[in-house]
Amino acid sequence: MNDRKAIEEWELKTLAPYALKACESQGRRHAEDEHPYRTCFQRDRDRIIHCAAFRRLEYKTQVFLNWSGDHFRTRLTHTIEVAQAARTIARSLRLNEDLTEAISLAHDLGHTPFGHAGEHAMRELMKDHGGYEHNGQSLRIVDEIERHYLPRFAGLNPTHELRYGLMKHRTDYDKPLFRGLEERESPSLEAQVANYADEISYNAHDTDDGLYSGLLKWEAARESELFTEAEEYAKANVPEGEEDLLRYQVVRRLKDLQITDLLQHTVQRLKTLDFKDVQEVLHHQSKDSVVDFSPEFKAKVKGLKLMLYHKLYMHRHVRRGMEKSTRFMREMFERYVSEPYLMPGGFHKRVHEGENIHRVVCDYISGMTDRYALEQYKKLFDPDTW
Repeated sequence: MNDRKAIEEWELKTLAPYALKACESQGRRHAEDEHPYRTCFQRDRDRIIHCAAFRRLEYKTQVFLNWSGDHFRTRLTHTIEVAQAARTIARSLRLNEDLTEAISLAHDLGHTPFGHAGEHAMRELMKDHGGYEHNGQSLRIVDEIERHYLPRFAGLNPTHELRYGLMKHRTDYDKPLFRGLEERESPSLEAQVANYADEISYNAHDTDDGLYSGLLKWEAARESELFTEAEEYAKANVPEGEEDLLRYQVVRRLKDLQITDLLQHTVQRLKTLDFKDVQEVLHHQSKDSVVDFSPEFKAKVKGLKLMLYHKLYMHRHVRRGMEKSTRFMREMFERYVSEPYLMPGGFHKRVHEGENIHRVVCDYISGMTDRYALEQYKKLFDPDTW
């Protein structure tokens, strides 16, 4: 049987010298005995999967509001797709697949309801009260908010490496905050892989959802060179007239093109940099990520993102829903701050015990699913809902 010791020995022999190894982890904030047949990073992953915040991702918006249809991505399906892409990349680069998967699964735990509109609304509401950013909120969830292990400790007691990966998560939409972690260090390669798996996944599946909804037109999508390249490849393998199958194959090709270029360019970067160990990665002083697309391909990815922004994210139907949800968030936030007893007992108790009321309200609302937020909004403001 492969017990924990055997897995740790396998990592030492097999993973790249610049990969993080479970047996070299800096540990947890609260000491725990090791598990007999799971490494510390495998336990991190499992704790995330079993926590309530992870389950709530099923009913949180990605782009299309949660009730728009059964086949659109949610935060949960997005997270699963990120983890799948991240595992593929990490395995190919001989990085720690378990840690990469754990970071990927946890990266959106702190996201608000109603997608990026909800996050922007919460950021504005909290700007004078300590700030809000969903990576930082994800860290609060794994450090404090989940309560499965009381009285030993609050939170999930993750490893330093998972916490660090969450705080270093960075994409065009996510800018990390630093809370008690080493700001001068660069992200681990595992964290960098999770970053790009996130980007690769939403580039592909937002294209899919946009085409499926009919809001993103095929002609408009062809403004992206990368989309056109994927479509031409797909058309050669799909019978004419099979639009649903063509869409699937285009999206499949979009992911494949992105992952292939990322791997090829990153392998060349690693050969050039010739890292001897993890510490050289963490103290690598560069504004550029080691894990990255090639410059030529990065321009194509930028074109795809611009097309999605102008032709999908800014579409009036998407914007209408987002503007409405932003108003919901603001009105609920202000009401709970003025009348905290309207929140459930645990949150009301935290205010009574002296916690910052804005942070407590932020924790409560950011943890809501789309449908729960709407239910609470109706209870607060609809005279016909009791």
